Amino acid sequence: MSKDKQNIESIDKAKTVAGEQVGERLQKVLARLGLGSRREIEVWIQQGRVTLNSQTAVLGARYQTGDRVTLNGRPMELDSRIDDPTRVLLYHKPVGELVTRRDPEGRPVIFTQLPRPERGRWIAIGRLDINTQGLLLVTNNGELANRMMHPSREIEREYAVRVLGDIDERVLDKLSKGIELEDGFARFESIIAAGGEGANRWFHVTLREGRNRIVRRLWESQNITVSRLMRVRFGSVALPPRVRARTYMELPPEIVAQLMESVELTPDKIIEKRIPAHKRRPDADQSDKRGPRRR
Repeated sequence: MSKDKQNIESIDKAKTVAGEQVGERLQKVLARLGLGSRREIEVWIQQGRVTLNSQTAVLGARYQTGDRVTLNGRPMELDSRIDDPTRVLLYHKPVGELVTRRDPEGRPVIFTQLPRPERGRWIAIGRLDINTQGLLLVTNNGELANRMMHPSREIEREYAVRVLGDIDERVLDKLSKGIELEDGFARFESIIAAGGEGANRWFHVTLREGRNRIVRRLWESQNITVSRLMRVRFGSVALPPRVRARTYMELPPEIVAQLMESVELTPDKIIEKRIPAHKRRPDADQSDKRGPRRR
C-alpha cells in the first residue's frame, strides 16, 4: 500500500463519526485564512508542502479544531485565526500595473500599492490585463475569491470601452447575439452607447465571464480596436467616482456580508478596525483620466 493511500485511510478513519465525515477540507480552511487561493493550496498539498497532525497532507484531508498543521515546515496557528473577519478592498488599478505578486521584468504590480494585512495576504478576485484599468477587488478570504471567480457563478462585469470610428448596428447586433472565438462562444449581455468626441465612441458593455482579454477579443473579432478599457463594476460593486487611479477603499462590513451571501458563504463577524475610507499612494497619478459616466 502506498504512503499516500495509508495517509488517506488514517485521516478518513480519524475524521469519521457514525459513518459521516467531520471537519472541513484543509484547503478550504487555509484559503479562507488568506494563505492563498484554494487552487494554489491544492497545488501545495500535492507538492507535499503541507502536513496535518505530523502526516503529509493529501487532497481530501479534513481539518478540525486542535489539529496541527504546518506549511513548508512552519507551524500554522489556525485555531487562533479561524475567526479572523473577511475583508475586501476595492482598488482602482491604473494602466501599466500587473495583477501579480512580482514581475521578473520589474514592472509595477498591484500588491505593492495595497496596505499589508495583519495576517495572511490579499488575493485578487479575478484579473485585469496590463492595459486595462478600473475596479479590482482583493480579499483576505481565499474561499470567497475562489467562489466569486468560478465560471459557474456567472457574476456580471461592466466595462467602459472606447473604440475608434462609428460602429454599425449590425456589428452591435452580432456582439449581442454572440461570436465563436478560438476558445469558445462569447457575447455581451448588453451594449449601451455612451457618447464620445471626434472619431472616438464610448460604450458600456456587460458580460458574465472573465476569460482572458474577452472584451477586447470580442471587439477585435469585428476588426474593431479598443483604445481604452475600464472595468466599472463587478457584480453588485461599482467603482466610486472618488476612488481614483492607484487608490483603494475597504468595503464596509454590510457589503462584504452581501458578497459572501451571494456565493453561499456565511457572513462572519463585523470588522472593528478598518482602513480609512480611501487612500492614495504618495506617487499616485494626479492626472487620472476616467471614462464617461453612464447615462
